[in-house]
Amino acid sequence: MKIVFMGTPEFAVPSLEALVAAGHQVVGVFSQPDKPKNRGMKLQPTPVKLCAMVHDLPVYQPTKLRDGTALETIRSLAPDLIVVAAYGRILPQEILDYPKYGCINVHSSLLPKYRGAAPIHWSILNGDKETGVTIMHMALALDAGDIISQVKTPIDPDETVEMLHDRLARLGADLLVETVQNIADGTATRTPQDESQVTLAPMLSRELSPMDWTRPARTLHDQVRGLIPWPSATAELNGVKCKIFATAVLDETTGKAPGSVLAADKKGLKIACGEGTVLRIDTLQAAGGKRMAAADYLRGHPIPVD
Repeated sequence: MKIVFMGTPEFAVPSLEALVAAGHQVVGVFSQPDKPKNRGMKLQPTPVKLCAMVHDLPVYQPTKLRDGTALETIRSLAPDLIVVAAYGRILPQEILDYPKYGCINVHSSLLPKYRGAAPIHWSILNGDKETGVTIMHMALALDAGDIISQVKTPIDPDETVEMLHDRLARLGADLLVETVQNIADGTATRTPQDESQVTLAPMLSRELSPMDWTRPARTLHDQVRGLIPWPSATAELNGVKCKIFATAVLDETTGKAPGSVLAADKKGLKIACGEGTVLRIDTLQAAGGKRMAAADYLRGHPIPVD
């Protein structure tokens, strides 16, 4: 099948790799424009662009999709299907309507749950025990198209966004190859989404970062692992603002007030939380410092036990 692929970040790379490995003719790759990064502010190609270059695939990086130029490019490539994975742009109707088999999207949630920009983060922030990948036909409305296929996977209670992101990227790539084959064979199905079950996964902000010790330890643990790598959960420890990167929910209880320091030693920093639960901070980064084990931080910055 002749395919135009549209994607930008690391999440999309396994899907592009899988299409190439399956023997499909990827006639063009669309990705976001290069952006300046690091101290030198040199333009850096997107992960998808780098992958396309490795496979000697033509890359297109339009700044606009609605001026007709992108549509003309797509017409010249004449794809049977457009595959989108975290492209970061809304496709206009004329592009959605062009390919024979339409446009499909690889989305990292079990739609209609978690439509939007940050489905992996919100599945962890909300303490979900299961998530997955959906491949859907694209529509103008955000993540609202008919579902073609889904794959489910459990979420480990200690899995971070970064870990789950990589697993879902691989699961999505495998499901994509299977789904494209079904579309080519004429065996793919379409299931409208149940609008009554829609939930949203809006973009993250630093307002989500501060940890509230009156909340249960499990909820705070989900907050920490759900906000990695950005914006990160934060806590003020002995007057120092710290980013928290790794925690553990302990199998013990306390009668101390939430926020009380129960221990600060070589095992880490134990904090009393809501409902008598206890959370241990294992990895942190003080303002202006480096990320390190809490035990190492405590050797240079002792915190009194309440």
